[in-house]
Amino acid sequence: MKQPLLRAISVVLPEDVLILCSSSGLLVSRLSEGCTHPGRVVIGHPFNPPHLIPLVEVVGGGTASAEAVQAAVGFYRGIGKHPIVLNKEVPGHLANRLQAALWREAVHMVAEGVASVADVDAAIAQGPGLRWALMGPHATFHLAGGEGGYEHFMHHLMPAVTSWWESLGNPVLTPELQRALIEGVAQETGGRPIPALAAERDAALVRLLAAKAG
Repeated sequence: MKQPLLRAISVVLPEDVLILCSSSGLLVSRLSEGCTHPGRVVIGHPFNPPHLIPLVEVVGGGTASAEAVQAAVGFYRGIGKHPIVLNKEVPGHLANRLQAALWREAVHMVAEGVASVADVDAAIAQGPGLRWALMGPHATFHLAGGEGGYEHFMHHLMPAVTSWWESLGNPVLTPELQRALIEGVAQETGGRPIPALAAERDAALVRLLAAKAG
């Protein structure tokens, strides 16, 4: 559906006007096929909830011009967002792939009976997720290396961490596992309606963003 829409838009817009698509995972090189001046078609993917989260992923792929990518970055910065540029396109872009990798292991831990759905969530929300709100995984492990930083981490802790990679799971989301996850989340959230949970999350996000800005 997006391809013919973007083609129709590209026909009527002046060639110097950017066309930004907010797709959360599609490749910009595919989306811009057949567009007039495809070099100005760029992925600009905001993160949910987009009115609060600063992140915007900017992807030009192999089709958008460097000028279009930088113009998109300037646009998003101008409205108070935090754009990041992906140097090459991959399905799902960057942030969703990181989310998907973590969720896969979260599902695997439940499937293997290691912990409940609620405790898996708490393991992130009450632990590393708090640090990730301040800095990403690379910078976090830079601090984990102590005075020696990331270089010391690579020598001292990296062998142990990479040994865990070998046992990371690749779960199959059978109907039974899906039901266990759904029931686990229902128990964790106490059956509260989605709008109430979203409002609670958004209010906390506002406070967190204010704290980071301070």
